[in-house]
Amino acid sequence: MADDGEKAHSVDEDESLTFGQKVKRELHEWAVTLAVFIPVFMIFSGLLYEQRVIPSESMVPTLQVSDRVAVAKFAYGYDRYSLPFSLGRYLPIPEGRIFARTPKRGDVVVFEHPHTARVMIKRVIGLPGDRIQMIGETVYINGNPIDSEYIRTVRYVPHGRSRAVTAYEWRETADDGKSWLTHRQEKGDRGDNTVLFVVPEGHLFLMGDNRDNSLDSRFLSGHCPPIDGVVDRVGCPLSVEADQASVGFVPMDHLVGRAETVIMSLYRCKFEDNEPCKKRVWRGL
Repeated sequence: MADDGEKAHSVDEDESLTFGQKVKRELHEWAVTLAVFIPVFMIFSGLLYEQRVIPSESMVPTLQVSDRVAVAKFAYGYDRYSLPFSLGRYLPIPEGRIFARTPKRGDVVVFEHPHTARVMIKRVIGLPGDRIQMIGETVYINGNPIDSEYIRTVRYVPHGRSRAVTAYEWRETADDGKSWLTHRQEKGDRGDNTVLFVVPEGHLFLMGDNRDNSLDSRFLSGHCPPIDGVVDRVGCPLSVEADQASVGFVPMDHLVGRAETVIMSLYRCKFEDNEPCKKRVWRGL
């Protein structure tokens, strides 16, 4: 009976409140909820995982436009770029990285573009000290061609286009056995043959899996000018506008984290010739 009385009393109280008082009470409850939720969310997304949405086709076929990707923030340590919503670029946080770890070749990394404020995603191909060069569409690492195997030819409709394109799918395998798929299209693209790149200490050489649609470390617009056909320096003035520059050599302290899983996707498969579509929900990279 006491419980019924308490409920009746609560109902009577609600009915006695004015509309303005009810709104004020609801706002107060929301404020309390957000005061608890926001710090928890900031700690989780700043220290553990955050979600990123893929904005372009530079990582096809591994990642498609609109894929939601889980990024492990703890994979390479923490610095100002680890904060959620890119808050680190606006706060007076000292440079440097704590619990720093070097990525492995083949890792898919999320990072802040060295020349602009854009957050991007590419694959690690070159580590500090590596000598990287593209010769006839093939990646050479320290003078040796990466193991490449032709898989199949596919036709698909790229994001935002109405016509299908033909892509040749290859599997590349690193020395440690890690492998990934790449797409190649027209032979003779400007990224198929490059000068020699020697990756400076504290930097990475990154490439997109969609080799003919990725402004990555292969392109000179984000690098110092080559000397005798070799690029091995950083810190030179750009020869183009910053938003037109490639990523160049990417400093490791610009890393946000390691992309690990496609959580879900709004991508609609548009393969032709009845090619099968890969699973795009909770798929590891």
